[in-house]
Parts: sequence; C-alpha cells; structure tokens
Amino acid sequence: GAILLVSGTRLQLLAAAYGLVFGLAAIAAWSSPYRRDRLLTFLDPWKDPTGAGLQNVQALISLGSGGIFGRGLGQGIEPLGYLPEAHTDMMFAVVGEELGLVGVTLVIMAFCAFAYAGVRLAIACRDPFAKRLAAGITALVCGQAAINMAAAIGLAPLTGIPLPFVSYGGSSLVVMLVGVGVLLNIARGDGGRAAAAVPDRGRRDGRTRRAGSRGRGGAAAPRRAGDVRRVAGSRRGAARS
Repeated sequence: GAILLVSGTRLQLLAAAYGLVFGLAAIAAWSSPYRRDRLLTFLDPWKDPTGAGLQNVQALISLGSGGIFGRGLGQGIEPLGYLPEAHTDMMFAVVGEELGLVGVTLVIMAFCAFAYAGVRLAIACRDPFAKRLAAGITALVCGQAAINMAAAIGLAPLTGIPLPFVSYGGSSLVVMLVGVGVLLNIARGDGGRAAAAVPDRGRRDGRTRRAGSRGRGGAAAPRRAGDVRRVAGSRRGAARS
C-alpha cells in the first residue's frame, strides 16, 4: 500500500482495494472454525481467561501492573511463566510492566521517529526505485510494530508478529537490520547526488557545476600545445633582443 501510494495511485482505488481485501479476509476468518474462535477470543478474551484468552488477559495485566515507571528492568513477574510468548509476541507488554508508561512511550516515540525519517527520505529521494524501496521498508518496519503493539493492548487479534528490534528472534532482527542498512544506503546515495549538483554563481543561467570544481581561485587549467608554442616564441624573441 505504501509503495502504491508513493507511486501516485489514486486514493479511491487504494480504498476500494483495501475494502476488497478486508472483506475477503473477514470471509476467510469466519469460514474456518479455528480462525473464528481466535476472532471471538479477541472480541471477548475474558470469556475464557485461563484458556483461549489467556495470552490476551495476561498481556493486559502485565501492562496495567507496570504503572508509570514500572517494576524495574528485569523485575517483571508476568514473564516468569504467566505470560505466554513473553520474549517474542508479548515483548511490548513486558516493556510496559518493567519500564511502565515511560518505557512504552519511549518505544512508541522511537518508532514514530523511524517512520518520520523513512517517509521524509522517500519524499525527498529523486530516484523512483529508491523512493518506492524506502517507502516499502518504512511501512514494513512500522506496520509490523503497530500490529504487535495493537495486539498487546487488545486492539488487534494476536498474529504472532514480533516487535521489530525489541523482540527475541534472529531471522526477524536480521531482516530488519538489512532494511535499515538499505535505508541508510539510499540516504547516503541521494545526499551524494544532491551534493554533486552545486549551483555555480558565476553563471548567469543558474546551471550547476560538479562538486569539487573550482572557479577563478582554483588550479590553473593544463596548457594546450598552442600555448606552449607561444610561450617558446616569446622567450626566443626576448633572447635576441
């Protein structure tokens, strides 16, 4: 969706496509007994707090027990066998218990800053492919973080998606770090192209010159063959006189 939006797709077309996707997803979720049970558990996890809704309920308890400043780093109780998958899917709830509202706010602000930097890079990038690539990587990281945090606080069904850069997991961390490296490479390349086009104030037409080229105060241009002949002739004339 982010790549299509950056590519200039009309909002009406994107809205229609998303409506179709959500409609098909709802039909697929309701047609399967397993998916339907998970959806109903998400809507009312307290109906079965020790069974199907255990993870949802314990995540809410973990977030609520942290308070403003949390219990302290490593002092959480829920990860000690009460909260399932605390090190992967429910890492955001663990942050809320151990670091409190302050830690949760810092995590959200960090992902907001990442989204701002990625969107700004995608908008300012001149290369069409790099622009779409930056938008896609930013949407991948921030969308995954949003889904994980929404599932932890009960705003979305549990999907098993880890929290980027925070949850335990080698493959997810490697993919995210590769994405960040690509974003940094795009930013470096675009900045280099921007620096290569330096406005030349000596030209009245406003054209640019290459970075590093110098004007009147720079190094002298190499002499041509005609210049050498003229210099040699002037020296011979001075010697005769």
